[in-house]
Amino acid sequence: MPDGGQQGTTYVPSMSQSEASNQGASSSSSSASSTAQGGSGSSEQEAGGESLSRGPTPADGGTNFPFPQNRQASGCSYPSAYSNDAVVAAYAKWKADLVTTDNADGYTRVQRTSTDGVDGCRPLNSTVSEGIGYGMLLAVYMDDASLFDNLWLYEQKNLDGNGLMNWAPNGGSGPSCSGAATDADEDMAFALVIADRQWGGQGTLQQSYKQLAITQIQKIWSTEIYNYAWVRAGDGNWATSGNQNISYFAPSYYRVFAQVDPNSCPRDSDAGYAQSKNCDGWWGVIDQSYTTLSDSLNSANGNQSNGVVPGWCNDGSGAPCTAASGEPFYYQYDACRTPFRIGLDWCFNGEPRAAAYLAQISSFFSTIGAVNIVDGYNLNGTPNPGTPAPDAGVRAPLSDPFVGPAAVGAMSSSSYPSLLNDAYGLVAPDHVFAGGEYYASSWRVLSLLMLTGNFLDYTQQTPVN
Repeated sequence: MPDGGQQGTTYVPSMSQSEASNQGASSSSSSASSTAQGGSGSSEQEAGGESLSRGPTPADGGTNFPFPQNRQASGCSYPSAYSNDAVVAAYAKWKADLVTTDNADGYTRVQRTSTDGVDGCRPLNSTVSEGIGYGMLLAVYMDDASLFDNLWLYEQKNLDGNGLMNWAPNGGSGPSCSGAATDADEDMAFALVIADRQWGGQGTLQQSYKQLAITQIQKIWSTEIYNYAWVRAGDGNWATSGNQNISYFAPSYYRVFAQVDPNSCPRDSDAGYAQSKNCDGWWGVIDQSYTTLSDSLNSANGNQSNGVVPGWCNDGSGAPCTAASGEPFYYQYDACRTPFRIGLDWCFNGEPRAAAYLAQISSFFSTIGAVNIVDGYNLNGTPNPGTPAPDAGVRAPLSDPFVGPAAVGAMSSSSYPSLLNDAYGLVAPDHVFAGGEYYASSWRVLSLLMLTGNFLDYTQQTPVN
């Protein structure tokens, strides 16, 4: 089945700073016509100290895309008064509270806190692979090369038999704590590609960022793609089309993987082609991800028009995507990430299937209002909060992983200005509190980067001189 998105810029290796300087001062357009807004001469009006100027910041000192960049896609909307200073403050808090060298094998890790819950696989102050993926993304966009390298080196000390990070390396020795989690591996792979474009070379690592990205991408293809099309939830045989985690779908990443992976199948090829030609069929994965997303939204589930996807579902027989055995079948702390991941594919690539989904979920949240978003919904849209209101008549607490990605989804159209601006106004000053600190803080910074035009696909961008 052909991919319906617009074609992105062909991937090329990152440029050194001298090469970047020769490119001139203009920034390239993405497939969704990304343009630099508010040039480097304009500054933000922030009280309480010197504020950061709007980007794009010119390449400098070996960094091709220093923070801030503020490159806005013409097909996306942005908060009316976003602040780079808010991103810096959120990143500083995330790093101070969660990044540690304790018990990190001489490197660095992102730790969970007591508020994130404790179990046999995740003891107090433990690390999960997901947190390493989030940390690498944050570090590369905030030009924190030392942190980036040391997070990756920690990852490399905690690999499973397939060469991917064990999802819960600090847990017990049982099988439930071992094996990879696909969302983490995808985030790391994409972050490595972005690091190649950001810094080039290899930093303090033993191989170049580009080669590490290729190796990671090909491991994902060989162990975390099921039947040449479905995104597995992990790298074990337990993960199939029968237990799909929709929030793991990252179609904007798969387009980049197709550019970087030397064994990638041709554009528009499907799963059958990948199987017959023994190539890596990222285009078929994009198509199946959107098919499964569509299968999860139907009248049988009561969510045919609201965009409220389940955390997990069984798509083995196609629509309707039904409950997966033993997994949550409502909009919870997995599912809430979906508007962010699908939102990237609209803003980066102008994918119409992304726009269709985002219109549904943004209309749903727009009707509710940002200040009333709770941390859980049944598929029919009725509230099912994970953190209930403390007293009758009191609003349930707000949660960054729900409000932030909802704001990113609202970027897809100019039809949701109140949702976009109100949600940003809650996330930027840290006014949302439900959920564990590690997870909430990570999604706060990721969302703010996207909302300010700083979470970018650098393979579609040219550094400014």
